[in-house]
Amino acid sequence: MLQVLRTSWPLLLGMGLLMVGNGLQGTLLGVRGGIEGFSTFEMSFVMSAYFLGFLGGSRLAPELIRRVGHIRVFAALGSFISAVLILYPSITEPWAWTLLRVIIGFCFSGVYVTAESWLNNSATNETRGQALSLYMIVQMVGIVSAQGLLNLGDPSGFILFVIPSVLVSISFAPILLSVNPTPAFGTAKPMSLMQLYAFSPLGCVGMFLMGGVFSALFGMASVYGTDVGLNVGQISIFIATIYIGGLVLQFPIGWASDRMDRRLLIMIAALAGGGAGLLAMITGGAFAILLVAAFLVGGTSNPLYSLLIAHTNDYLEHEDMAAASGGLIFINGVGAVAGPLITGWMMATVGAQGFWLYLAGLMLAVGAYAAFRMTQRAAPSVDETASYAPVLPTATPVAVEVAQEWAIDAAEEAASDQATGGRAA
Repeated sequence: MLQVLRTSWPLLLGMGLLMVGNGLQGTLLGVRGGIEGFSTFEMSFVMSAYFLGFLGGSRLAPELIRRVGHIRVFAALGSFISAVLILYPSITEPWAWTLLRVIIGFCFSGVYVTAESWLNNSATNETRGQALSLYMIVQMVGIVSAQGLLNLGDPSGFILFVIPSVLVSISFAPILLSVNPTPAFGTAKPMSLMQLYAFSPLGCVGMFLMGGVFSALFGMASVYGTDVGLNVGQISIFIATIYIGGLVLQFPIGWASDRMDRRLLIMIAALAGGGAGLLAMITGGAFAILLVAAFLVGGTSNPLYSLLIAHTNDYLEHEDMAAASGGLIFINGVGAVAGPLITGWMMATVGAQGFWLYLAGLMLAVGAYAAFRMTQRAAPSVDETASYAPVLPTATPVAVEVAQEWAIDAAEEAASDQATGGRAA
């Protein structure tokens, strides 16, 4: 772990500041939209636009990097992010925010692709798993810390938009001034979606539904908090709790996933998250219950993303894992674009509790489909399954491919150890 920190601390520090800026702007827009009188449905378009841009960025950024290089892409997209953050309070119109969210989603995706390729280049086979875990922790800590900054100013003013703009601008300094060489860039060509579905129906369906869950949490949680009358401090605690749950439960769920039928664990986690959503909806929004529900929904939905990738890997050859990651990310991204739109429509139709109804419905659907798939084919032996690698839904295809490489290395090492032990016996 110390070796990873010595070689990658500039990158991790820069990514942490980026996540603070991104986490703050996402929550702040939900609060500011309510102050400006935007309807819930209008805000759903604003929030959905980020994921549309992010999906486009994850597909196009690799080509930009190949053409002009990591540093130019990194600096250019970072400049756009800082500019957009300042423009939000200057043009308080839903159509303008929607356009700006597409731009900032594209730019953040491109920045993540660039940074994650640097991370992969700086890691060795022995340290890749540690680097991936540190990267995930930095991301989560950045988002959680961002919620505390929401209390430092008036959401109706400019200062809270200036803070993330400054943080994003500063974040590039440690990365661009580090001595790490620019890596060669390459990503695997994804397999067709039909092939991917044939290998793992649960992986494909689950990733699509979880895309909708994550985008609703990331995009609409602050809108929900505003609608039910939470103050700024309560909204920041509510959203921070979602990500704290994801960080705390990621590792015990990952530990269990390497020791049991992953479909059973997917079913249990999804049903637990869906039940928590129903509890919050039925109780009508008591703040203590909201925090419990936020912890459980966040704590199950984030690990489910990694679980579904690991489950898909269980049915793939090692050489196909990296190719499958592109398809899984695309499926998840399509679900993410639709998530805020459907959530906004439900909240406009049945009231603010439509937020929890939507989340519970998707989580329960994942659990039910996992239970169905358990009746369709036998589970692979636990000894033959791929290793669980923690990855967040904010990851780009590059980070998922890093996770796949780590899983392959771990599986090959385990097979080698088993073979050696067998010969010794």
